[in-house]
Amino acid sequence: MKLTKILLIIAVLVVLLLAVALLAMRSASKQQEPEVQPINILEPTGERFQFKPIDQSLLKELNAKERQVIINKGTERAYVGEYTDNKEEGTYYCKQCGSPLYASDDKFDSSCGWPSFDEELPFAVDRHPDADGSRTEIVCATCKGHLGHVFIGERFTEKNTRHCVNSISMIFKEGSPQARAVFAGGCFWGVEYLFESVEGVYEATSGYTGGKIENPSYDDVLSKKSGHLEAVEILYNPKVVSYEELAKYFFEIHDPTQADGQGPDIGNQYLSSVFYQSQHEFDTALKLINILEDKGLTIATTLRPAVKFWDAEDYHQDYYEQKGSQPYCHAWTKRF
Repeated sequence: MKLTKILLIIAVLVVLLLAVALLAMRSASKQQEPEVQPINILEPTGERFQFKPIDQSLLKELNAKERQVIINKGTERAYVGEYTDNKEEGTYYCKQCGSPLYASDDKFDSSCGWPSFDEELPFAVDRHPDADGSRTEIVCATCKGHLGHVFIGERFTEKNTRHCVNSISMIFKEGSPQARAVFAGGCFWGVEYLFESVEGVYEATSGYTGGKIENPSYDDVLSKKSGHLEAVEILYNPKVVSYEELAKYFFEIHDPTQADGQGPDIGNQYLSSVFYQSQHEFDTALKLINILEDKGLTIATTLRPAVKFWDAEDYHQDYYEQKGSQPYCHAWTKRF
């Protein structure tokens, strides 16, 4: 009888030891290959998404004179700015973040001593009451860098508006305006392929963003440990195609309801996400998500502030064009 009890106790101990070993193996396996984190897609969009500014690494380091104007809201002396009398054709970009602000077509001579424009590019400039209590300050909509002031009712042009801008807040480049948008919708081959067919898009580039590893390789991202998503950076003309039109197209060329990847591609590098740069881009993406959820879809797409985008290896660029084939898990589906 005593022998039977001893054997029973030994058997129980063996079972317990095996259970502990199994749990340890599962824990080690999870550490080696992180699981796709579940997304709470049942919360209202206002609770799921909170606006945050773009990553500071995307901003140019300013010198003392630039900081005095762009950060401390100072003013250049009249008639000394580099672009006051500039008449070349091209685009004026934000000195701090590189976002397009004004087209040369909207520049005019007001003889005020600073560059003058009667219109900004769509959603490029925000207006705020100035600290002096009388004027209206204008800032870059992306990075909030100080540009100058806007005046209404002076009748210099038919638009009856004058943006009085510090030259030091801008950088001029020849050519039509080039804005930037970044979307992640699964394998970047298909997303890039479809966006390059949109009128107003100059170029779509496959790459990686959202993680912590600098200059990641495809193998780094494939390991699921880098935190990066496969994404596409789109350079486009905001006077030809709007950000909202691009965002709508994004939601229509992939499945925004899939929470663990895209099609057969499963993993955290294939998640759906919009990397916004400004409040307008955030608000636009949020509006479109609300529209889709009002139609009964449960949207898994996340909204994230833009961070550095890393170009993928050359063999990933224009992949389907090089192969002469079509995307295997991306196609346009009307949703709006």
